[in-house]
Amino acid sequence: MDLSEFPSLSRDTLRDIRLTVDSGFKDFTRTYGETLELMLEPVKDFLIFLEGLLIDSPWFIVLAVLVGIVFLLSRNIKITIGSVIALCLIGTFGMWEDTMRTIAMVTVCTLLAIVLGIPIGIFMARSDRVQGFVNPILDLMQTMPSFVYLIPVVMIFGLGKVPGLIAIVVYAIPPMIRLTNLGIRLVDPDVLEAADAFGSSSWQKLVNVQLPLALPTIMAGINQTIMMALAMVVVAALIGVKGLGQPVVNAIANQYFTMGVMNGLAIVAIAIIFDRATQAYGKRLQKHSEVVHG
Repeated sequence: MDLSEFPSLSRDTLRDIRLTVDSGFKDFTRTYGETLELMLEPVKDFLIFLEGLLIDSPWFIVLAVLVGIVFLLSRNIKITIGSVIALCLIGTFGMWEDTMRTIAMVTVCTLLAIVLGIPIGIFMARSDRVQGFVNPILDLMQTMPSFVYLIPVVMIFGLGKVPGLIAIVVYAIPPMIRLTNLGIRLVDPDVLEAADAFGSSSWQKLVNVQLPLALPTIMAGINQTIMMALAMVVVAALIGVKGLGQPVVNAIANQYFTMGVMNGLAIVAIAIIFDRATQAYGKRLQKHSEVVHG
């Protein structure tokens, strides 16, 4: 017996395990793949609508709306002017359409992450048992190599927008869940006792006390979700998701240095705009919360 080799299952046994799991997943795909596609059809339609709206509308209107949203979130002239310059440079270098596709994808993925992540975070905050069950799953989602997410979604949905959208959401949703849970758990117990003293129900406490006080932390979760969604854009391009990721993948394949750097910088610019705007909004929420409950 060779003591330098770790004792492991035989090759035949490992092959049988792999074949069993693979065939089981393929059967699942054949049985439920079409149903899952139909369930996600409204999300796909919304993504196509938003993408078409951003691309087909006059660029100056889209620019004005995007900059207006940045200003409303940040209330900061420097961030707003920086956003105008960055978006104008993106358009000047011929990356406007790809950027709009990326913004549409990130927007839909972030909305999905919010809709799914906040309720899960609330359940975790209300139950230590639920938190103990969900935390290992979130650890797995955050540490699993992002390329691995692509395998099951491609097997079920093929190539295109939907598998890319699912892979991005799976990769980006953990911060949304974790920070929602954290924000609610950090609410001052004295405030909750005061709410109990006024006869608030569990639902009233959640809606009127816990969520408003947790909002700055939840906003930080949204910020991190956006950043992770943008980080996943290039990986999602491998399965047919159009946007700034595809030119980067093409640049790697064909060794086009300039194309890769320009599209990479465009992703960075979008990330900085989103990051600064949402961070500024989160700080405003925090100040407001301190003033009201200070």
